[in-house]
Amino acid sequence: MSNTAAGAAPSGNSPAKVLFASLIGTTIEFFDFYIYATAAVLVFPKLFFPAADPTSATLQSLATFAIAFFARPVGSALFGHFGDRIGRKATLVAALLTMGLSTVVIGLLPTHAQIGVLAPVLLALCRFGQGLGLGGEWGGAVLLATENAPPGKRAWYGMFPQLGAPLGFILSGGSFLILAETLTDEQFFGWGWRIPFIASSLLVLVGLWVRLSISETPVFQKAIDHAERVEVPMLTVFREHGRALVLGTVVAIATFVLFYLMTVFALTWGTSALGYKRQEFLMIQLFGVLFFALTIPLSAVLADRHGRRRTLMWVSAAIAGFGLLFTPLFGSGSLAGVLAFLALGLALMGMTYGPLGTVLSELFPTAVRYTGSSLTFNLAGIFGASLAPYIATTLATKYGLHTVGWYLSAAALLTLAALWATRETKDDVL
Repeated sequence: MSNTAAGAAPSGNSPAKVLFASLIGTTIEFFDFYIYATAAVLVFPKLFFPAADPTSATLQSLATFAIAFFARPVGSALFGHFGDRIGRKATLVAALLTMGLSTVVIGLLPTHAQIGVLAPVLLALCRFGQGLGLGGEWGGAVLLATENAPPGKRAWYGMFPQLGAPLGFILSGGSFLILAETLTDEQFFGWGWRIPFIASSLLVLVGLWVRLSISETPVFQKAIDHAERVEVPMLTVFREHGRALVLGTVVAIATFVLFYLMTVFALTWGTSALGYKRQEFLMIQLFGVLFFALTIPLSAVLADRHGRRRTLMWVSAAIAGFGLLFTPLFGSGSLAGVLAFLALGLALMGMTYGPLGTVLSELFPTAVRYTGSSLTFNLAGIFGASLAPYIATTLATKYGLHTVGWYLSAAALLTLAALWATRETKDDVL
């Protein structure tokens, strides 16, 4: 770890400004990301991947959903390099613009009926841009919070950018729910689905205004003053911090698998095999996401009080047990069962997601923290999330819903093993 300590934020960075800047950015980023996830299930199979078999079209659409996860490590390396060389502030602005512009362009794309096979190609390119931006956004937002945190409150500060995930989901799910309630199917598929993508430009402007008003983090400023920066952060991460990179990646895998099973897969299965209308299931999911948002602060308090490692080990064990409840709850055929399934699963998601950003950032020294934490998080996205909806849909279709639960339990046990091999970082000095 760096020998520099995180002191009080400078006068230009009040705690409220820091926390709002870290929260608003990830809220925008995840809003953009989730409107694609929702459209990948509800819209794109019909408009960009028309096929005689609806399941094949959905799987093709989910394959483009996965592209962003492979773009995210590229974004981690690119933005992480500049974040560790130039600074957190400028890099965060660039990452926000990259994802924001990609999202707006998706809302303007012609469909397969208009330009043929070029439509899904352009969609895939925009999806890559989304992943590139998110690859640089998340790590910088976490560092903006944790590197300004007072002693003993790093997990609490670090959970604010994590809150952007449920808030972004609520905004995206709410947007599609309102459109579904106010537009006919013809209007929704004709032009209504484009509104959330284009409207995200307004959120990006708010995010840019806030980001441009903050100062550099005190921890990174000290690294500049003490000449601690390295020439090529990514090479330093692989050469000197390979163990932290591997363990951190596996620590985050269960979080990714759980979330994308609770959101993308659940929406796919709920609106197909379970027979729910899209607006009905979106409302059920929004109910569950409230538990996601509520448990993030709770997990941060526990992580600051009892340690990150202990908190995450207990939660990972609970996730492994939850995997056995897929058929009894989600496959129960009752609304109460589905509600309980999503509420419990997303509550566990909040418990594992809240301390995750803090834990991953604490594994690396200041000089490579942006690159290291971003790479770790986004490599976990590849292994834990990129193909999760695809794998889960295939497993459920061919072998039954219970096998999806086994898949989640296996991921949780893998994470539990990685946590056992990882040291506690609560008392480290940044």
